[in-house]
Amino acid sequence: MPHLPDLEAWGIFAKVAETGSFARAAADLKLSKPTVSKAIARLEARVGAALFNRTSRRLSLTETGRRAAIGAARLLAEGEAIEAEATLQAVLPSGMVRMSAPMSFGIANLAPLLPELFAAYPKVTIDLHLSDEIVDLIGGGFDLALRIAALPDSSLRARHVCRVRRLLVGAPAYFANRERPQNPRDLAKHNCLSYTNVPNPDRSRFVHAISGEEENGVFHGPLRANNADALRPMLLAGQGLAVQPEFMVSEDLKAGLLEILMPEWTMPPISLNLVTPPGRHRPASITAVIEFLAHHLAAAPWALPETM
Repeated sequence: MPHLPDLEAWGIFAKVAETGSFARAAADLKLSKPTVSKAIARLEARVGAALFNRTSRRLSLTETGRRAAIGAARLLAEGEAIEAEATLQAVLPSGMVRMSAPMSFGIANLAPLLPELFAAYPKVTIDLHLSDEIVDLIGGGFDLALRIAALPDSSLRARHVCRVRRLLVGAPAYFANRERPQNPRDLAKHNCLSYTNVPNPDRSRFVHAISGEEENGVFHGPLRANNADALRPMLLAGQGLAVQPEFMVSEDLKAGLLEILMPEWTMPPISLNLVTPPGRHRPASITAVIEFLAHHLAAAPWALPETM
């Protein structure tokens, strides 16, 4: 298998050829003179020919050295340009950010923020993947994910943004001929619609706000779906109850189309998190997107008064 070119030595050679001096090249490159001499010696050994004619007073290129110097100078210039561009991108927000977000949240709460984000960072582009499934950030090549969950321990880096309440809701029409549930145990007698992208879609733990008593609610009903938006028409039609995140139902609650049931019984809240792959160094584009989203979503703009 062929060896890789000694790119560092060729860069040093280009600088020696440019300055005509080992000492000046070493000073320009902030290297020691012996390091420069050893790099040239390595190259001459690899190519099997002298690159410089050396006397006690003068240094000049050999014919082989003159031919090599042209390509080496180009190689050094291109390397410097690549490094400068990479450094600039690491400082100034620019480039592609591959991001994953839940479908409903992404459409309702993330997408409306994008015009302002792009106005603030015109050199940033986003490849947005909307899915309620938990994607593999590393395997899928994602830079960032918004996740609404109680996160398990992992090597991923997570930043908590805000709390997300889960609410048991139903339409007034549902109770035209039914009694309202008073205890989570009562839910077994109702048509409950289930969101399936959670660990236990047919069961939820409730805690009484005053007594601290815990009860499990069991859900049976005509519809199970892996996207919360699919449950909304059934809810509004008065054909079922469902546990929904607050951002999904806040507008319907304000309009009186839905109401919160058993408000004295609450479910442990979940969190909106910004999750990134492990690693200490992030490009400026990813950091900019994280800070922008954290700033705009930290106040949970969809949140209703706790008493509602």
